[in-house]
Amino acid sequence: MRLGGNPHTRSLARKLRREMSPAERRLWRHLRGDPEGLHFRRQHQAGPYVLDFYCARARLAIELDGAGHGHGDQPNHDARRDAWLAAIGITTLRIPADALLHNLDGALRHILATARRRYASAPLTSPNSAPSGSTACSTRSPPGTSIGPLTTVPPAASTRAFATSTSSTRK
Repeated sequence: MRLGGNPHTRSLARKLRREMSPAERRLWRHLRGDPEGLHFRRQHQAGPYVLDFYCARARLAIELDGAGHGHGDQPNHDARRDAWLAAIGITTLRIPADALLHNLDGALRHILATARRRYASAPLTSPNSAPSGSTACSTRSPPGTSIGPLTTVPPAASTRAFATSTSSTRK
C-alpha cells in the first residue's frame, strides 16, 4: 500500500520541507544518508497528514513533538493521527524535540533500532507492506541514554496508550 496525499497535503509538505524546525534539520542531516540502508523521507504525505519523517521499508513514522503537542486539542489530534496510521500498519515513534536536541545520539540509536526491528520482521515481498508480528508496546529511552520519554505507537494500539504528551519545543 502506497501512502499518498491530496493537493493540500502535497502543498503543506513542500512548505514544511522549506521551514523545518531546528530539531528536524538536525535529525534530517543524520537520516538523509540512508543510515544502515534504511531510506527515510522528510515531510512525507500520508493521507490527510504530513509525517515529519518516514521509513517505508520499516513502516515507521518519526514525529518530533514540540511544546505545542501538549496544549489545547493537539494531544487529541495526535492520538487520532496515530490511530489512523496504526490502522494502516504504520508505527509512530514520538520524540520530544528538546530531548532530540539534548541527546541526538541516543535518539538516533533508538530510531535506527526501532526501524531495524520493524524492517527485520517485515515480509520481503514489498517495502510498503506492514511487518508481521507487531505487538503493542510503549518504550522509554534506550539503556544508557537519557533523552526523555519516547513513545512508540504500534499498529492497532489503543489511543489511550499515547494520549498523554510530553513537553518539548516544536510548534
